[in-house]
Amino acid sequence: MEVLMRNMFQKLGKSRFANRLAKKYGLRFGASRFVAGDTIAKAIEKVAQFNEDGRVVTLDHLGEFVFNEQEAVESAGMCLRTLDAIAQRGVHSNLSVKMTSLGLGLSRELCMRNMRMILNRAREYGNFVRIDMEDYPYCQTSIDIYRELRGDYDNVGIVLQAYLYRTEQDIEDLKELRANLRLVKGAYKEPAEVAFPNKKDVDDNYRRIIEQHLLNGNYTAVASHDEAIIEHVKSFVKAKEIPGHQFEFQMLYGICEDLQKRLVQEGYKVRVYVPYGIDWFGYFMRRLAERPANVWFVLKNMFK
Repeated sequence: MEVLMRNMFQKLGKSRFANRLAKKYGLRFGASRFVAGDTIAKAIEKVAQFNEDGRVVTLDHLGEFVFNEQEAVESAGMCLRTLDAIAQRGVHSNLSVKMTSLGLGLSRELCMRNMRMILNRAREYGNFVRIDMEDYPYCQTSIDIYRELRGDYDNVGIVLQAYLYRTEQDIEDLKELRANLRLVKGAYKEPAEVAFPNKKDVDDNYRRIIEQHLLNGNYTAVASHDEAIIEHVKSFVKAKEIPGHQFEFQMLYGICEDLQKRLVQEGYKVRVYVPYGIDWFGYFMRRLAERPANVWFVLKNMFK
């Protein structure tokens, strides 16, 4: 049953019709648990609140489905305005971007233009931009673009996913770039030809690639709510005498709030991934697919 629900949510998340309905009716039915709001102003207020208790942030203007160049340019404009708002308010936040929202599905050239514009603005402010990894068809292209951008920019990183067989080799290949990587388990539905189908294998590979990247001496953002993984990382960095400035823990907005605060109190750097915007549906469906128990929370909100 859980597998069926997970597949259903992942399929819904890619539905253009469902995404249009979600934009029309706004943040309802529990999505606000995982999405900080529909405007930059609301998102910046959340960032300020997190900063007050010692957490830093990466802001993500939600959007994955752009169908023409104008929409891609508008999405890039929102990223620029987000960087402006971060600087103007003086809050501690990076920016995360999905390249499909910047036109990658339309043309590589369009996406690169938008990425360079965003990275230039971020560099002016001394800020950092993280390229989110999307589903498998975009994996190699995303890494290729990251490599090209890394030749001109120091303020850019990328996400790699533990459920893909290829990730261990990707980390080794990116070692020479001193890549700043956000390492995640992975939230898209991928075939067994490219991804580990069993959770245990994903978890084992996740531990391997975290250790691999840390031992390479490169900055590692461990993005997980799995306390067993987090405890493993804490033990590993202590045993290998890896300094605290080489890694951070990352968690999603609305999830494991107590754990986030506890890690801050223990002296670890914690970054909260804070999404905002009207194009929230695909992100929300992936959160439900990751943990179908969240559906009960949504159902309760529908009848309030």
